[in-house]
Amino acid sequence: MDNALFLSRLQFAFTVSFHIIFPAFTVGLAAWLTFLEALRLWTGRGLYRRLFDFWLKIFAIAFGLGVVSGIVMAFQFGTNWSELSLKSGAIQGPLLGYESFTAFALEASFFGIMIFGRERVPAWFYLFACAMVTLGTSLSSFWIMVNNSWMQWPVGFETNAEGVFVPTNWAAIIFSPVVWVRFPHMLLAAYVTTSFCVAATGAWYLLGQRLNEEGVAMVRMGLGLAAILVPLQIAFGHLTGDYVHDKQPAKFAAIEGRWENEKPAAEVLIAWPNQSAEANDFSLSIPYLGSFIGSMSFTSEEVGLKSFPVNQRPPVLIPFFAFRAMVGCGLLMLALAWYGSWATYRQSLTSRRWLLWALFFSFPLGFIATLTGWFTAEVGRQPWAVYGVLRTADAVTPSLTTPEVAISLAVFAMIYLTIFVAGVAYVYRMLCAGPDPVAEEIDENANPKRPLAIAQSHPNLAE
Repeated sequence: MDNALFLSRLQFAFTVSFHIIFPAFTVGLAAWLTFLEALRLWTGRGLYRRLFDFWLKIFAIAFGLGVVSGIVMAFQFGTNWSELSLKSGAIQGPLLGYESFTAFALEASFFGIMIFGRERVPAWFYLFACAMVTLGTSLSSFWIMVNNSWMQWPVGFETNAEGVFVPTNWAAIIFSPVVWVRFPHMLLAAYVTTSFCVAATGAWYLLGQRLNEEGVAMVRMGLGLAAILVPLQIAFGHLTGDYVHDKQPAKFAAIEGRWENEKPAAEVLIAWPNQSAEANDFSLSIPYLGSFIGSMSFTSEEVGLKSFPVNQRPPVLIPFFAFRAMVGCGLLMLALAWYGSWATYRQSLTSRRWLLWALFFSFPLGFIATLTGWFTAEVGRQPWAVYGVLRTADAVTPSLTTPEVAISLAVFAMIYLTIFVAGVAYVYRMLCAGPDPVAEEIDENANPKRPLAIAQSHPNLAE
């Protein structure tokens, strides 16, 4: 592989991997903040105001880091991937433009109200602003997934005489069935990631025997949401696997670590794929299960990598292990969410310190699952930039030199790591401080029927 091509791929992988950490957190956090604000208005409890104000500050930092880290990726389409931009710009340009016209417009319009406008607008409008920011973050994810899904399975276009992809059916592009399994899969991943970050923070406070009310609420709400969403995430993950099985059989074979056509096919649980020998070392598999997972039949024939020309096969190691890491994280989160929710229902959470420790250390699981899912999708698509019609080697800027990419990669790495360390350090300080324990229990903007009942149950507040 050409060094400039390899470094360009590495540079884009680095920047997108760094960037996706923040949307994976903020998309779900925006929705949770809206939910907290709605609860505050309905109940009048100061707990929800304290949690909202605390997580809003963290949301602002993470949102800003996400915007800054994402801007760089757009420039790389011109600097490193000009051929991709030239050939697919008529499709990808409008899709990314729709993100600006819808998602960015909503976020820019209402994010300032979230940060500065609580005392300046009516309570109902403040809740509306929170909901609009949530909608904006979700729309941003939607348009990115439409764009990426078109690259995974291009539809609704034709190629003109100059080799440029021209859109012929926007409805087919936007409403592709691939989009409508991959977008929910990504959105649920963001919500689950946020759920475990919130639950892990609550567990941290409970382990330190401080902020008990806030800690219990974070764990209960985070795990309760995860207990519902993780099974849905697994279901959409299976639907995503179905599309890969049908549309990208070479990727599916790489994920499965399957080299020969098999009927019925075994499911390889763990192995070391040996690409040079076209075989697996140290393989552990379950007979028939591969056919059932691939085709919902115990007798189906499943295709192997040897059925494809060598120059049309993806790398095997990364999709194989990344997929298993993603599934492992998902199953572990499912177990923690269900067992932790049961413990909170039994009111025995604080007595199970091992569970609190497990929840505390679970905070990176959502991020790991999201990243490894993207590694599976993107590396498994190779050697295609646009699947089946434009190879990655033909998408790179022809005049690009190895020193140019190496220097820009080094600069990006230093800047991104500096931003990341500074951002994480600042967020860590806010997490250590925790929610403000002196927020008012009764809010004049809340449901007017609630303050009297709260005051009657809290004589010290009535005074």
